[in-house]
Amino acid sequence: MKTKSIFFAALLVTVAAMSATAKNEPGNAGMAVVATKGSEVVKVIYRGEVSGKVKITIFNASTEIVFSETRNSVEGFILPLNFSGLESGEYTIEVTDASGTKSEKINYQPTITSNFHVSKLNNDGRFLLSVAKNAEEDITVKIYDAHNNLVHNATKKVSGDLAELYSIKEYNGACTFEVSDNAGTTRVFNF
Repeated sequence: MKTKSIFFAALLVTVAAMSATAKNEPGNAGMAVVATKGSEVVKVIYRGEVSGKVKITIFNASTEIVFSETRNSVEGFILPLNFSGLESGEYTIEVTDASGTKSEKINYQPTITSNFHVSKLNNDGRFLLSVAKNAEEDITVKIYDAHNNLVHNATKKVSGDLAELYSIKEYNGACTFEVSDNAGTTRVFNF
């Protein structure tokens, strides 16, 4: 929550500064590109001198156009762009209006996400672990009994999605699954 507050405060300061500059000094249009930490969204903040046609273009490292959009009758905007599905690398974001072209380069690295889930199948000690991954890495699964004793500890390499059935012998109604990955993401499931 604190990070979001800081981000929005910085965004407001940037927009206010761009707005004040554009009003007080003619010919001073601006553009800023803000990456959202932990997300694949990049925000383009634009403030023009006058209302008019604005073209936004994104080029990859090979100068191929990966996105293009034209907006009519705008003086300013904040445009969120979702880079998910694009390859990692350098991209150029270009904004063209009546006063010329402004561009900024960004280095995009997709975030690796891990989604873990454990479901209790019934009351006889069977559980289903499902892992959704978009990269190959090791997953560690630890299972603790009702007295917090470690009864299972295994690490396995996961490439893509995984579904695995666990049957806990001597199950007495309570256990804990602790699932973690190389990035330090850990999820705990108590039953």
